[in-house]
Amino acid sequence: ASVAGRFAASSSAGITTEIRMPGFWHARPACATLRRMPSSERPALTYRDAGVDIDAGDELVARIGPLARSTYRPEVLGDLGGFGALFRFDAARYREPILVSSTDGVGTKLKVAFLLDKHDTVGIDLVAMCVNDVVVQGAEPLFLLDYFACGRLDPGRAADVVAGIAAGCREAGCALVGGETAEMPGFYPDGEYDLAGFAVGVVERARLLPSRDVRPGDRLVGLPSSGLHSNGFSLVRRIVFDRLKLGVGDRVEALGTTLGEALLVPTRIYVKPLLACLAAGLPVLAAAHITGGGLVENVPRVLPPGTRAVLDRRAWTRPAIFDFLAEAGPVPEADMLRTFNCGLGLVLVVREPGTAAVVAALEAAGESPRIVGQVEAAPEGPSAEPSAVVV
Repeated sequence: ASVAGRFAASSSAGITTEIRMPGFWHARPACATLRRMPSSERPALTYRDAGVDIDAGDELVARIGPLARSTYRPEVLGDLGGFGALFRFDAARYREPILVSSTDGVGTKLKVAFLLDKHDTVGIDLVAMCVNDVVVQGAEPLFLLDYFACGRLDPGRAADVVAGIAAGCREAGCALVGGETAEMPGFYPDGEYDLAGFAVGVVERARLLPSRDVRPGDRLVGLPSSGLHSNGFSLVRRIVFDRLKLGVGDRVEALGTTLGEALLVPTRIYVKPLLACLAAGLPVLAAAHITGGGLVENVPRVLPPGTRAVLDRRAWTRPAIFDFLAEAGPVPEADMLRTFNCGLGLVLVVREPGTAAVVAALEAAGESPRIVGQVEAAPEGPSAEPSAVVV
């Protein structure tokens, strides 16, 4: 039968419309049965009635304007309110500039912020997760945009979030040039929101990391984390809230503070210390930002085939939060190393004999670096996938 012949529709003056197909029958109210109420009898309906408050959005823009401007670099053109952000990129400073971009979020760490009703630090996490991924490729972060989505916009709460984003941008030296606030009634629970960030940086092509010259004998230099940073919080919440039945206000003696305060410590931003090493021409060959996947999955991302990173767990101090979670779970050590940063937020690959100079430069920048291991030849041979072990 033809396509037309497979369908037969009939209307019954206002009761139903039938749609017949082989083995299928469906009835629905016919359009003819709809009775329209005269508009004069219906109350007026506004966007605010539907759950979107334009005035609240305007109030938020007024609040965040000074915060964004506090991050501006000389290359920023215009101001908030345009359809797009403008940035005058000075290509003359580079022989062959490469733009590096990254996007990320804060994840379920936001659930802790909701429970504490504390929103001025998760913006720092957002910036850190984006700009750290940019700088480990040797690039200077130039600007960042953010996306803030909620079910009902609270201008005060949203301004606290943006204050954290601005603080993170100032620490990283990048400009907060714009963003999007999306109020979506019914999409998010009241009082909750989600965040995303988008960062762009630039690097001279000849200085792009990781270098192809990484080889056995290179040293690994680690920079300490502040704690959990922004990864593994689905497991964290399962342990502390579901298994231990703790609240964010409960004091945990092993941590020396309340649970909420320990969990909400912001992610560290490593931009300026690493850029200082690179600007000084020190032999940093690669850098790994330790995020989801932990040490054993992030360090290999910057190694060539036929090599492995061997990290000595005795070379750095693991913050108390990790031992607390490992014992409370309990969480197997292999899962700890594959889920959390375990105390190292950044790992650099450095060529000897330049390790001492790199350590000194990092210390001068306020860091507490540790030599945590070295690159070795992979036992499986030169074609083996890069890997990492903690011994």
